[in-house]
Amino acid sequence: MKFLELLKPDQLASILTIDDFENEARAFTSHSTYEYIIGGAGADITVRENRASFNRVRLNPRVLVDATHISTKLTIFGREHEFPILLAPAGYHKLVHPEGEAETVKGANQAEATLVAACFANVTIEAMSALTSRPLWFQAYPQTDRGFTKELIDRAVASGCEAVCVTVDVPVNGPRDRELRAGFQLPPGVERANLATLGKLIATASHRPSGRNIYSAVHGPDATWKDVDWLRSIIPVKLLLKGVLHPDDAALALKAGCDGIIVSNHGGRSLDSVPAAMDALPPIVDRLAGEMAILLDGGVRRGIDVFKAIARGATAVLIGRPYLYGLAVGGRDGVARVVEILRTELEMTMGLIGCPNLSDISNRFLLP
Repeated sequence: MKFLELLKPDQLASILTIDDFENEARAFTSHSTYEYIIGGAGADITVRENRASFNRVRLNPRVLVDATHISTKLTIFGREHEFPILLAPAGYHKLVHPEGEAETVKGANQAEATLVAACFANVTIEAMSALTSRPLWFQAYPQTDRGFTKELIDRAVASGCEAVCVTVDVPVNGPRDRELRAGFQLPPGVERANLATLGKLIATASHRPSGRNIYSAVHGPDATWKDVDWLRSIIPVKLLLKGVLHPDDAALALKAGCDGIIVSNHGGRSLDSVPAAMDALPPIVDRLAGEMAILLDGGVRRGIDVFKAIARGATAVLIGRPYLYGLAVGGRDGVARVVEILRTELEMTMGLIGCPNLSDISNRFLLP
């Protein structure tokens, strides 16, 4: 793979929005890689709804509130975060940067952001943890080989990961039309480093199945709630389920002893026509009644989106595609610039709406 020369920090400073980064990234990636990143499942209905759902929410500002000091700090699972934005798990960073996740970690360090390291990373969790300035979280898929699942999680915990996020919404593959039309395949050198010990077949398996095979070599289709009970018994750190959209599933996660959930539709990349994460959030918040952490993933492109999600009851949000665009365009500096844009826009929103403290954000700042 050939990569263009990255933009310098002064050039990155002229990129003003995440949408601008998305447009820039087209020139810094191959067509098939760009389609893989930007595309969703089926007709991209849910991808579009993830954005539209934020745009439907209207704010209800108050005036003459002292905005001299604006604080975006919060505490999640006992650790203070400077702002409520985490970097979501996303695989294959070497598609957009030769150093892959090693460069992403350095960008997260610059941004003071927590990265959720992906199971399908091109750099091992041990190598990523050695570079980070703050503990990583780790994302895992249930493997049919539960022994390997445990081995992978044990490695993440031993590396210092403070939370494990188990993705539960992809038991089989969905129809990702855009990447299939673009002929996307993992190129040489873009292997799943964390899965290498499963053997060459798994570590280098094709990214997408062919023909009528709907199953993936690296997703266990047989996972059930009994496996969540088992995972809870073997994971000594915080456990979150990623991919929850139904209030009943949120309640089951609480009953199983999970510490949190991530309301997510996999960025629209799993089952098309499901609700936007932002639309699924309120009934889940009502059902859980403050009993566990609720993070939201999907469609966040502005700092004002972060405010809206928290006003609807989210503890924090995660971003995925945006920081990949930043990585493609500017490496670690691009990742940091993406976070800087969102963080600054969030602070602006808080000052303008009359809510200078993150802990005071609530639905009273939203129109019914």
